[in-house]
Amino acid sequence: MHATQTLEATTLGLADIEAAAGRIAGAVVHTPTQLSRTLSDITGAEIWLKFENQQFTAAYKERGALNALLLLEPERREHGVIAASAGNHAQGLSHHGTRLGVPVTIVMPKTTPTVKIMQTESVGGQVVLEGETFDEAYDHARTLERERGLTFVHPFDDPDVAAGAGTVALEMLADAPDIECFVTPIGGGGLISGMGTVAKANQAPIEVIGVEARLYPSAYARRTGQVLPCGGDTLAEGIAVKEPGVFTSRIIDQVVDDILLVDESDLEQAVALLLQIEKTVVEGAGAAGLAAVLAHPERFAGRRLGLVLCGGNIDTRLLTNVLLRDLARSGRLARLRITLQDRPGALYRVMREFDAHSVNILEIYHQRIFTSLPAKGLVTDIECEARDSDQIDRLIAALQARGYQIDRVGLN
Repeated sequence: MHATQTLEATTLGLADIEAAAGRIAGAVVHTPTQLSRTLSDITGAEIWLKFENQQFTAAYKERGALNALLLLEPERREHGVIAASAGNHAQGLSHHGTRLGVPVTIVMPKTTPTVKIMQTESVGGQVVLEGETFDEAYDHARTLERERGLTFVHPFDDPDVAAGAGTVALEMLADAPDIECFVTPIGGGGLISGMGTVAKANQAPIEVIGVEARLYPSAYARRTGQVLPCGGDTLAEGIAVKEPGVFTSRIIDQVVDDILLVDESDLEQAVALLLQIEKTVVEGAGAAGLAAVLAHPERFAGRRLGLVLCGGNIDTRLLTNVLLRDLARSGRLARLRITLQDRPGALYRVMREFDAHSVNILEIYHQRIFTSLPAKGLVTDIECEARDSDQIDRLIAALQARGYQIDRVGLN
């Protein structure tokens, strides 16, 4: 990685990104850029999607990692490279380092899920587990860099990495030259720095809108001068960065027109829509652009938008939760809490109403003891599925008409 004082003076130009494109051509996938007619109808904007989740390691990070590797002197390649990452950068650097014969060491926190360790090792990276947090892993990586004479490849705060990331925009404009606005996730800022540089060099300058999870509004806070909390469990862990890079912050100031924040529910909806409509698996960070369009429809109405699905590495159990929660929000799944008298046939009479309204019961939870009801009362939670929210509403109305007390248990 370049020294901080060098980063503060380094520039990034269209020529750097075009050179990176030539360098990495044939070694990364020229992923499709396609119009989504259904998402366009839903959002009121013209949505062009760039499917970077179709890269070999399922993320755009390969581009910057490969560009940085190819620019190393032969001696540095021979000694090897090191990075601190528990995500897509680790896999991209490991895959291309192994392919080029460059030894790759990745330092990850001890808390990293086993699946991410295995994925990195499966593409040739040597994983070192150190520290409980990313910062501790990062510090250890810099120590090993000095001790072993390795070259540190930063996941974002490096002009060569950002130039590689910017090749995403070159491909998008080659395939969809009339895009008017890029809506791009911001984590450390490498992707949006590269894409923004291409956008502003275009013959017809393209607006660049950055997107951050509301739980991690680091670039937004820096731009607005606000002091905002930064932390928590976000679905978009790929952009959960507490501080953007030194170099990338300066480029962001030059090329990004606005930064929007999205809530976790927006991210969940976007992940679910992409799977349901485009039949494509996207991680939270990869869905951030669509999440912003869904959350701010008036901001983008009628415009021709370019969105990068920048990664598809999402845990399958987490994806399952996201999809089920989306069904609950849409009203197709519901949990009804019904107060009953503890008498023979009480539950049966309720079941008859579910049958009459063709609502399918998934789970029933009876609670007699841990309740504030009288000893002869009980609470029953019934999880059920229906065609839509209206069908559930009609069932609730029928039960209430028969004197039942019902609460619909919702999501936050």
